[in-house]
This record gives sequence, C-alpha cells and structure tokens, in this order.
Amino acid sequence: MIKFLSKTNKKNIAGTALLRLDFNTQDDWRMKATLPTLKFLCETSKNIVIMSHRGRPQNVVIKDGTIISCDKSLSLRDDAKNLSRILKRKIIFIEHFRFDEIRETIKKSQKGSIFLLENLRFVEGEEKNDKSFAKELASLGDFYVNDAFAVSHRANASICSITDFLPHYAGLELEKEIKYLGAVMEKPKRPLIFIIGGAKVSDKLAVIKFFKNKTDQFILGGGSLNTILSLRGMDVKKSLIDNDEKDVKELKSISKYKNIIQPVDFTWKKDAIVDLGIKSANLFAKYISKAKTIIWSGPVGMADKGEDKGSILIAKAVVSNKKAISIAGGGETVLFLKKKKFDKKFSFISIGGGALLDFLAGKKLPGIVALEK
Repeated sequence: MIKFLSKTNKKNIAGTALLRLDFNTQDDWRMKATLPTLKFLCETSKNIVIMSHRGRPQNVVIKDGTIISCDKSLSLRDDAKNLSRILKRKIIFIEHFRFDEIRETIKKSQKGSIFLLENLRFVEGEEKNDKSFAKELASLGDFYVNDAFAVSHRANASICSITDFLPHYAGLELEKEIKYLGAVMEKPKRPLIFIIGGAKVSDKLAVIKFFKNKTDQFILGGGSLNTILSLRGMDVKKSLIDNDEKDVKELKSISKYKNIIQPVDFTWKKDAIVDLGIKSANLFAKYISKAKTIIWSGPVGMADKGEDKGSILIAKAVVSNKKAISIAGGGETVLFLKKKKFDKKFSFISIGGGALLDFLAGKKLPGIVALEK
C-alpha cells in the first residue's frame, strides 16, 4: 500500500528528505507543480535533497565522482537558479557525485538547507536501475519522496531501486495524479470524451485500445487522425502519417471503431492537413458540451507552428462545460493550454506525458509499484 506524504505522521519525516522531482521540460511548469510538496517538506523536514534529470546525456566522462566532460546544456545548474527564484529560498547545487563529500556537506549544513544534485542521468547507473547507485543516493537522506509522476514509468535507480533502502512516500503532486487518474480508470462519469492529438502515434495506440469500451467518443487529431483517415480511404496527400508496419496494423483495427468521430473539414497547407477545420471543431464542441469526463492528450493541430484554431475552439468548449471533470496532460498540450491561459480552468493538469498514457492504458508504472513495497 502506498504511503502518502500528506497523511504521514510528521515525526516520521522530520529528518532529511530525499525528493525525486522532474525538471525535464521546456519551461518551469513541472517545477511549479511540485511546489506544494517542497513547501510541505520545508515545514516538516530538517533538510531537502532534490534529485532530477534532463534529457538523455551521451558521452559523459566521470572519474571518481567528478564530472570531467558532459553536455552542459543538460546540467541542472540553471534549474537550481530557477527553483531558488520560484521558491524564494537558497538552493545549494551539488556539481559532482563524490558521495562521501556530499554526505559530509549535508551533515554540516544548517537546518532548512535545500540541495539539488546534478543531472542523475550523467551517471550510467541511473537508467540501468543500478542498486549500488540507488544505495549511494539513499545514503543522502532519511526518507524518500517521489513527486515525479512524469518519469514514474521509467525503471530508474532514483525511482525504483531506491525504495529498497529508505522509508518511502508519494508526494502531494503524485497523490493528486493517482487520485484523479485512478478515478477515471475505475469509475468515470459518463459520457466520457477522449481527445488525442500530437505527432507521435505509436505511444497513443495502447490507450486508444484500452479505452475502446470506456469512451463514448474519441476526438482525434495529428498523426493518429491522418493515418486513420488514410485507412478509411481518404487521400491525405502529404499529411503526417504513421508508416510503421506494426502501428498501421493496429490502426487498421482502430479505424473501424464507431466511437471515433469523423471530422467534416480540415485546414490544409501545402497539400497537408495542419489542423481541424472550423466546422469539425464546432461539431466536436457539441459532443464536449454533453460530456461528464474529458481527457485531453496532444493538440489536434500543429499548435507549435501556429496552427491552433482547432485546439483553441476545443479548449473553449472544454472549459465552458462546468459540469465535467477535465484532465489534460503531455508537454505539448500543457504548454499550449498555458500559453492560451486555459490551464487553470481545467479540473486537473497532469505533469505526465508518456507516464500519463501508460497509466491510462492500464499499465503498471514501475515508480508507483516501487512505492507499494
């Protein structure tokens, strides 16, 4: 059974907290989402040691815990500065992995100190879920908190193996993810509308199949829609489609789903579909207005290239439906909603991308399983 930080006796979390967060995004929205957990720990715990990652570093050279060479654009040094600005607290950045020194630094620090370790993925053992690396990380704290839902679908040392060595808890943000997404999985209010867009197709297939009989209507956009339209006999010309043999085979089956609403018009540019048409967006809005649960993952057009009229009309329809539970997630989706100032009008914004899709596809997330130990 998962132990939640919010419901834990404060005596159990009075020592040094080892906190896993996820700063791997274009701006600071994931960082801000975990501020409630950080502020909670600032009040209850002696010190906080934050762990995170950025990107997929290659050709990193580390000797005796000292980073000799790395891609500096993937360093978390700037994240330490950003977090200090947002939290209005000093953040001590640890730029090496000499664990004896780190332990001594933490031991000698003043009560209330906050540390941020360098990018964990600079160390090979992180993505290999190496127990010895996890044990070294665990030696830096008295208890562990996972508030990094967005990376909880990865079996990494700081997500999984680390729970073998410390008392462990789900942070406040992770608790909200489990609460909202769990409710959608177990007993969603109907009608349920699932909006799925974005360029990537392969990572959406499992969730579309899982929700086949749970969803009243699918609204599709992007690569998934274009491929299905092609399979349904429409000439999509130069539009983005999925040519992967395995994906196309699955999409052939999905294209026959009767609960996928067929668009009636599109926005074209240079012989390619770049967005839904106004008539299609208005048609979808009618279905959205009657929904009791709405899940959105991925813009329905090329919003990153300014083709966002369809997504704007759909977002307006979602936030106008005051009776529905509305959930959105995925980096592109959240950045779009924030840019257009729709994000605060949703019931819940998930910090997950791949983790959100895996959770909604009924998969067991390694990071959540690890907390159940």
